[in-house]
Amino acid sequence: MPAHPKLATEFVKNKERAHWHDQSLWFVRSKRDAASQQIPEWELLREQASKIKSYTVSHLPDLLEDFEKNATAKGVHVHWARDAKEHNEIVHGILKQHEVTKVVKSKSMLTEECHLNPYLERHGIEVIDTDLGERIVQLQNKPPSHLVMPAIHIKKEEIGELFHEKLGTEKGATDPQYLTEAARQHLRQKFIGAEAGITGVNFAIAETGGFVVCTNEGNADLGTSLNKLHIACMGIEKLIPRANDLSVFLRLLARSATGQPITTYSSHFHGPAPRAEMHVVLLDNGRSEISGSDEFRRSLNCIRCAACMNTCPVYRRSGGYSYEATVPGPIGSTLSPSKDAKKYSSLPFACSLCGSCTDVCPVKIDLHHQLLTWRKEIRVRGLLPFSKRISMKMMGWMMQAPRLYRFVGKCARAIVPRLPRFLLYNRFNAWGKQRELPDFPKQSFREWMKKNHDNK
Repeated sequence: MPAHPKLATEFVKNKERAHWHDQSLWFVRSKRDAASQQIPEWELLREQASKIKSYTVSHLPDLLEDFEKNATAKGVHVHWARDAKEHNEIVHGILKQHEVTKVVKSKSMLTEECHLNPYLERHGIEVIDTDLGERIVQLQNKPPSHLVMPAIHIKKEEIGELFHEKLGTEKGATDPQYLTEAARQHLRQKFIGAEAGITGVNFAIAETGGFVVCTNEGNADLGTSLNKLHIACMGIEKLIPRANDLSVFLRLLARSATGQPITTYSSHFHGPAPRAEMHVVLLDNGRSEISGSDEFRRSLNCIRCAACMNTCPVYRRSGGYSYEATVPGPIGSTLSPSKDAKKYSSLPFACSLCGSCTDVCPVKIDLHHQLLTWRKEIRVRGLLPFSKRISMKMMGWMMQAPRLYRFVGKCARAIVPRLPRFLLYNRFNAWGKQRELPDFPKQSFREWMKKNHDNK
């Protein structure tokens, strides 16, 4: 069985957790809907953001050069990395040059993509994730399961046990305020002892050479202001052309992500502080190749709000770890095959094609269309499992023959309700238990049809 269906099967075995995970994410989606409805020009903002990002991707080389020139003029050291290996070597080289052994890092999915933490730890550097959710999963030695809420899959009782083991909190404590305060005191000591701060980048402005980091906890500000070395890691697609464009994205980002009007902190960095040093590492890692694809370049418009994950029925019911990718959910199912189509060949099929992800995307990425295109691409590359190929071929034959289609429908209606349960729900049907069949009438198909016809 391919990776995603197998891991999804394991996730849904715990029905209580699967239901809780589903409802938690749908609650966030509902908050997003309420926040967006408070802005009459919401769809206009989405359209404008889409156009800005499309312009950025199509003019990426020029805008990157503008950003480098303007950032350098502000005293920022700009580095270029072709892939994750180069990125990690550059960051390590900067830290080694400054004899840094302790680093604090705010939330950055790009560093997760490059596996920066384990790389630096292998070279004797302590890396502490300072976002609360990130720190929780780091203490578990696991990656984030969600772009914005890294520990959304963990219950407070489990966090209480983890903190008791790692931070020495009271055994059995589950009060969120108490646990948060314990994490705050723990992280405060890490901030004070750090020798460098690493952040991600939400938006970089080509016109000014500055960049913006959005957080709700202020950890990026604290991590970069208490020491003299700031390293910002960003994908080349994070650019926007002008400072005026920033207001469009700041209004969309938080509302789409968590239903907030704006993130608590939107920190602007325009060069290093006095007697300090600032570095920006620009990472490609396959992004240039995606930008040259007519079918998939729109996926680079993503601003990592995770709205598509909060609404996706597959992600909500299978969890982030079932994707085995740095970026899960619909956007991850689009981006991951671009890097390794064979490894992630099952992800484009982890989709119902309902289009809800496309509907909520703040930059109007046509995600479900791209996933459908990836399915065709997986087939063309010969990566589709035989079982799926033969079942789709048989379905195609049936769809092309109306009489056969009607006959099979009648047979299914008459036979399926009488089949033993183990034939309907088994290890070959990963989603069977989540798609319970309705209660069928206790009569023959002919009798049921006649009754329904009479009622009409």
